[in-house]
Amino acid sequence: MHIVLAGDHSSLELRAYIAAHLGELGYSYTDLGTHSTQSTDYPLWGAAAAKVIASGEADLGIVICGTGIGISLAANSVKGIRCANCSEPYSAKMAREHNNAQMLALGARTIGPDLALTIVDAFLTSVFTPNERHARRVEELETLDAGGELPSPC
Repeated sequence: MHIVLAGDHSSLELRAYIAAHLGELGYSYTDLGTHSTQSTDYPLWGAAAAKVIASGEADLGIVICGTGIGISLAANSVKGIRCANCSEPYSAKMAREHNNAQMLALGARTIGPDLALTIVDAFLTSVFTPNERHARRVEELETLDAGGELPSPC
């Protein structure tokens, strides 16, 4: 499994910690950057990583900004991407198992490094369980992503 990492200037320390952990676990990864503490815009990094996933060059992605919110929004703006911003491991597990998320967003300023590794591990060791209910909901997300409409629930 190949993983792509990316993040803005706030992500440097946490991203390095996660990269070392991935290496220890035997995962291959690409760290797109940024590799500078100079202020940079999180949408650039979220979109860059999401495009790597969408192209099939990597299997999963981990993106990081101050809160994880902005970079997850940027990643989710790329067609075909489902990026979950998670601050605890249960949500990361459910993002993979129920939503077939390909990307995890983390907040460098909202979680500590050890919790981040627990979240990353939950995300990476979980797999999509395409039962009828989960598969239907992911199909609905894909319909919306393609610009389609869903029936009104009302």
